[in-house]
Amino acid sequence: MFPLTVSLLLFEIMESGNTSSDFILLGLLGHSRAQHLVFFSFLFGLFIVTLTENALMILLIHRDPRLHTPMYFLLSHLSFMDILHVSNIVPKVIADFLSGRRAISFAGCGIQVFLSLTLLGGECLLLAAMSCDRYVAICHPLRYPVIMSERVSVLMAAGCWLVGTLNAMVHTGLVLHLPFCRSRVIDHYFCEIPAMLKLSCADTSSYERGVDVSAILFLLIPLSMICASYVQILLTVLRMKSSEARKKSYSTCSFHMVVVIMYYGPFIFTYMRPKSYHTPGQDKFLAIFYTIVTPTLNPVIYSFRNKDVLTAMKNVLRSSFPYRK
Repeated sequence: MFPLTVSLLLFEIMESGNTSSDFILLGLLGHSRAQHLVFFSFLFGLFIVTLTENALMILLIHRDPRLHTPMYFLLSHLSFMDILHVSNIVPKVIADFLSGRRAISFAGCGIQVFLSLTLLGGECLLLAAMSCDRYVAICHPLRYPVIMSERVSVLMAAGCWLVGTLNAMVHTGLVLHLPFCRSRVIDHYFCEIPAMLKLSCADTSSYERGVDVSAILFLLIPLSMICASYVQILLTVLRMKSSEARKKSYSTCSFHMVVVIMYYGPFIFTYMRPKSYHTPGQDKFLAIFYTIVTPTLNPVIYSFRNKDVLTAMKNVLRSSFPYRK
């Protein structure tokens, strides 16, 4: 109920008003309703799946004491970020397609920008924190309880939310104060800063340099930390005597790196290019990966392939639907 309530509340705010100051979102695939009905049906199904699996992940971590560890604590925050992220964007996309209305209020656009930047930035930092957790667990298992204490994991999660929020506040305030004296038609399916910068008649070069600084802090540095962590993990795995342990670790690391590349790659390509190099079709395609695809894949890759999570799921199902003799 909570994710759907959030989606409805955000949608009402985005739809409020209907004045000349509203923005117009061109959408994801253009104007042909019949041609893209199947795609939007698939998008709606993907939205429900994303909400369900991430909410289930949070429930399992909350209910099973064996999952009360730093790794799963960070995973629960990742799932919550993914729920908020898809709720911020996908319902509006689907509603615009069904209703034919593409307007979004100035306040609604500001909310989308703020939430997107908060969650994208926070998730970048959180993925780096999770890689550090795995590095300590595999490379320094005896010191893991001391290094990754409950206090440290709470500080990590809180830091990701706080830093992401502060960054979003700065950029949202700056971009909304730009003069939009050209067309107010955003050639995108949600309010994203690169698409909005094209509508400004002011010189945005200084602001773009600020975006580059944020991109280094939230993209390049965390990605470097993740790569360094997994290199050390793989070197440690190579020294393991058990072939089964090596195979399992290789499999886990490879899946994690695929998700990381799918998330950071398009994100870096979108936010670290000059405004003049952006094309609407390319930006929309890249945004699909870090706004829709990875929130769906994260629970599967990071959690549901884990035996502890599968056991917790079976226990929850047994307690909810006990067998009757």
